[in-house]
Amino acid sequence: MADEVILLDYWPSMFGMGTTKIALAEKGVAYEYKETDPRAKTSLLIETNPIHKKIPVLIHKGKQICEPLIQLEYIDEFYDPSWKVWGTRGEEQVTAKKELLEHFKTLETELGDKTYYGGGVFGFVDIALMGYYSWFKAIEKFGEFSIEAEFPKLTQWTKRCLERESVIMSIADSDKIVEYAYVLRRKLGAE
Repeated sequence: MADEVILLDYWPSMFGMGTTKIALAEKGVAYEYKETDPRAKTSLLIETNPIHKKIPVLIHKGKQICEPLIQLEYIDEFYDPSWKVWGTRGEEQVTAKKELLEHFKTLETELGDKTYYGGGVFGFVDIALMGYYSWFKAIEKFGEFSIEAEFPKLTQWTKRCLERESVIMSIADSDKIVEYAYVLRRKLGAE
């Protein structure tokens, strides 16, 4: 079960079918689907979701994720194209760079002329997106592009966010992230 992705779900479930399967398909993730009637309380269901004994259950690298929205977050983060920009090379890196640039373009379009994503107030979306900021330098270095040059509105937004003490106190040092990315690249065979 090392790198396998398994989804335990039931055909009428609005959660697994409506969220988890879509997210896996959008990320191009191959997975094994196991039809699991939650009323039957199979040994696999009880083993993977011992508290609630409900579906859907996403299993990845032996880790069980039982809540559909947490599954979405996990899929989005684990299969994030940004790591492929700094963690791969060749055609895979080129493809990941194109995909990531499209994501940045979408972010810039959504921001438009607003101060923050929620309008004039620093809010939830800004907080969620600033978690990625520390990786920008590594992404630029290994992806060989400039976020500032290609996405000026996004850059201005990050500068506004960096004026907030809560952000400055919370984000990781970009230079340390670049060093960490070098270590990961070596482990992944991308160096």
